Amino acid sequence: MVSHVNAEAPGDERGALLSFLTAERGGLRRALYGLTEAQAAAKPSASELSLSGLVKHVAEVEQSWVARAQQVAPDTERDESTWGDSFRLVGDETVESTLAYWDKVAARTEEFVLGLPSLDDTFPLPDQPWFPDEEAVSMRWLLLTLIRETARHAGHADVIRESLDGRTAFELIKMGA
Repeated sequence: MVSHVNAEAPGDERGALLSFLTAERGGLRRALYGLTEAQAAAKPSASELSLSGLVKHVAEVEQSWVARAQQVAPDTERDESTWGDSFRLVGDETVESTLAYWDKVAARTEEFVLGLPSLDDTFPLPDQPWFPDEEAVSMRWLLLTLIRETARHAGHADVIRESLDGRTAFELIKMGA
Protein backbone atom coordinates (compact mmCIF):
# COMPACT_ATOMS: atom_id res chain seq x y z
CA MET A 1 0.00 0.00 0.00
CA VAL A 2 1.31 3.43 -0.86
CA SER A 3 2.24 5.61 2.10
CA HIS A 4 1.54 9.31 1.96
CA VAL A 5 3.34 11.68 4.28
CA ASN A 6 0.94 14.32 5.48
CA ALA A 7 2.10 17.60 6.94
CA GLU A 8 3.03 17.18 10.56
CA ALA A 9 1.04 18.69 13.35
CA PRO A 10 2.78 21.84 14.58
CA GLY A 11 5.72 20.77 16.71
CA ASP A 12 5.45 17.08 15.83
CA GLU A 13 8.94 16.66 14.42
CA ARG A 14 9.16 13.04 15.57
CA GLY A 15 5.89 12.18 13.88
CA ALA A 16 7.02 13.81 10.65
CA LEU A 17 10.39 12.03 10.64
CA LEU A 18 8.81 8.66 11.47
CA SER A 19 6.24 9.20 8.71
CA PHE A 20 8.95 9.80 6.14
CA LEU A 21 10.78 6.68 7.31
CA THR A 22 7.56 4.66 7.07
CA ALA A 23 6.92 5.94 3.55
CA GLU A 24 10.41 4.94 2.40
CA ARG A 25 10.04 1.50 3.97
CA GLY A 26 6.81 1.14 2.00
CA GLY A 27 8.58 1.95 -1.25
CA LEU A 28 11.10 -0.81 -0.69
CA ARG A 29 8.49 -3.34 0.44
CA ARG A 30 6.29 -2.53 -2.56
CA ALA A 31 9.08 -3.54 -4.95
CA LEU A 32 8.72 -7.14 -3.69
CA TYR A 33 4.99 -7.33 -4.37
CA GLY A 34 3.99 -10.46 -6.28
CA LEU A 35 7.51 -11.84 -6.71
CA THR A 36 8.71 -15.37 -6.04
CA GLU A 37 11.69 -16.05 -3.77
CA ALA A 38 13.83 -16.61 -6.89
CA GLN A 39 12.76 -13.33 -8.47
CA ALA A 40 13.36 -11.47 -5.21
CA ALA A 41 16.89 -12.93 -5.05
CA ALA A 42 17.67 -12.19 -8.71
CA LYS A 43 20.35 -9.66 -9.63
CA PRO A 44 19.17 -8.35 -13.02
CA SER A 45 21.62 -5.49 -13.33
CA ALA A 46 25.35 -4.88 -13.18
CA SER A 47 24.94 -4.48 -9.42
CA GLU A 48 25.17 -7.34 -6.93
CA LEU A 49 21.93 -6.10 -5.31
CA SER A 50 18.73 -8.11 -5.14
CA LEU A 51 15.40 -7.04 -3.70
CA SER A 52 15.46 -9.61 -0.90
CA GLY A 53 19.03 -8.65 -0.09
CA LEU A 54 18.13 -4.97 0.05
CA VAL A 55 15.33 -5.64 2.51
CA LYS A 56 17.63 -7.69 4.72
CA HIS A 57 20.33 -5.03 4.58
CA VAL A 58 18.00 -2.16 5.40
CA ALA A 59 16.43 -4.08 8.30
CA GLU A 60 19.86 -4.92 9.73
CA VAL A 61 21.12 -1.37 9.31
CA GLU A 62 18.05 0.14 10.98
CA GLN A 63 18.29 -2.30 13.88
CA SER A 64 22.01 -1.72 14.32
CA TRP A 65 21.68 2.08 14.33
CA VAL A 66 18.90 2.02 16.90
CA ALA A 67 20.89 -0.44 19.03
CA ARG A 68 23.88 1.90 18.94
CA ALA A 69 21.63 4.79 19.97
CA GLN A 70 20.47 2.63 22.88
CA GLN A 71 24.13 1.76 23.51
CA VAL A 72 23.57 -1.99 23.23
CA ALA A 73 24.99 -4.52 20.79
CA PRO A 74 23.19 -4.92 17.44
CA ASP A 75 21.36 -8.19 16.70
CA THR A 76 23.98 -8.92 14.04
CA GLU A 77 27.56 -7.69 13.99
CA ARG A 78 29.14 -7.54 10.53
CA ASP A 79 32.78 -7.38 9.53
CA GLU A 80 34.54 -7.75 6.19
CA SER A 81 34.11 -11.53 6.21
CA THR A 82 30.30 -11.38 6.70
CA TRP A 83 29.44 -8.06 5.06
CA GLY A 84 28.18 -9.76 1.89
CA ASP A 85 25.67 -11.78 3.93
CA SER A 86 23.89 -8.56 4.81
CA PHE A 87 22.88 -8.30 1.14
CA ARG A 88 21.57 -11.83 0.54
CA LEU A 89 19.31 -14.29 2.25
CA VAL A 90 21.21 -17.22 3.73
CA GLY A 91 20.24 -20.49 5.37
CA ASP A 92 16.52 -20.69 6.04
CA GLU A 93 15.89 -16.96 5.57
CA THR A 94 12.97 -16.12 3.27
CA VAL A 95 11.44 -12.92 2.00
CA GLU A 96 8.54 -13.49 4.41
CA SER A 97 10.79 -14.02 7.44
CA THR A 98 12.95 -11.05 6.50
CA LEU A 99 9.93 -8.78 6.12
CA ALA A 100 8.59 -10.03 9.48
CA TYR A 101 11.94 -9.23 11.11
CA TRP A 102 11.89 -5.77 9.54
CA ASP A 103 8.35 -5.22 10.90
CA LYS A 104 9.66 -5.96 14.41
CA VAL A 105 12.63 -3.65 13.87
CA ALA A 106 10.33 -0.86 12.65
CA ALA A 107 8.04 -1.25 15.67
CA ARG A 108 11.02 -1.13 18.04
CA THR A 109 12.39 1.94 16.24
CA GLU A 110 9.09 3.77 16.58
CA GLU A 111 8.72 2.80 20.25
CA PHE A 112 12.27 3.97 20.97
CA VAL A 113 11.88 7.28 19.14
CA LEU A 114 8.51 8.09 20.70
CA GLY A 115 9.97 7.40 24.14
CA LEU A 116 12.96 9.70 23.80
CA PRO A 117 13.05 12.73 26.07
CA SER A 118 14.41 14.83 23.18
CA LEU A 119 15.66 14.45 19.63
CA ASP A 120 18.58 16.59 20.80
CA ASP A 121 19.79 13.72 23.00
CA THR A 122 23.03 12.21 21.73
CA PHE A 123 24.79 8.89 21.60
CA PRO A 124 28.43 8.03 20.92
CA LEU A 125 29.60 6.46 17.68
CA PRO A 126 32.08 3.60 17.66
CA ASP A 127 35.62 4.46 16.64
CA GLN A 128 35.47 2.75 13.25
CA PRO A 129 36.46 4.16 9.87
CA TRP A 130 32.99 3.81 8.31
CA PHE A 131 31.33 6.03 10.95
CA PRO A 132 31.47 9.84 10.95
CA ASP A 133 34.29 11.41 12.92
CA GLU A 134 31.94 13.07 15.39
CA GLU A 135 32.17 11.70 18.90
CA ALA A 136 28.39 11.83 19.36
CA VAL A 137 25.36 12.41 17.16
CA SER A 138 21.77 13.39 17.96
CA MET A 139 18.68 11.23 17.80
CA ARG A 140 17.49 13.58 15.04
CA TRP A 141 20.66 12.69 13.09
CA LEU A 142 19.81 9.01 13.68
CA LEU A 143 16.34 9.41 12.15
CA LEU A 144 17.65 11.39 9.19
CA THR A 145 20.30 8.71 8.63
CA LEU A 146 17.64 5.97 8.65
CA ILE A 147 15.48 7.93 6.20
CA ARG A 148 18.46 8.51 3.89
CA GLU A 149 19.56 4.86 4.02
CA THR A 150 16.07 3.51 3.39
CA ALA A 151 15.30 6.02 0.62
CA ARG A 152 18.56 5.27 -1.16
CA HIS A 153 17.82 1.57 -1.22
CA ALA A 154 14.16 2.10 -2.12
CA GLY A 155 15.47 3.83 -5.25
CA HIS A 156 17.71 0.86 -5.97
CA ALA A 157 14.69 -1.39 -5.49
CA ASP A 158 12.70 0.55 -8.09
CA VAL A 159 15.43 0.00 -10.68
CA ILE A 160 15.82 -3.69 -9.82
CA ARG A 161 12.07 -4.32 -9.95
CA GLU A 162 11.73 -2.59 -13.31
CA SER A 163 14.69 -4.64 -14.59
CA LEU A 164 13.00 -7.85 -13.44
CA ASP A 165 9.59 -7.48 -15.03
CA GLY A 166 9.18 -3.93 -16.29
CA ARG A 167 6.83 -2.97 -13.47
CA THR A 168 7.15 0.49 -11.99
CA ALA A 169 6.10 1.79 -8.58
CA PHE A 170 2.99 3.35 -10.11
CA GLU A 171 1.87 0.02 -11.56
CA LEU A 172 2.52 -1.73 -8.26
CA ILE A 173 0.44 0.89 -6.43
CA LYS A 174 -2.45 0.25 -8.82
CA MET A 175 -2.10 -3.48 -8.09
CA GLY A 176 -2.61 -2.75 -4.41
CA ALA A 177 0.96 -3.15 -3.26
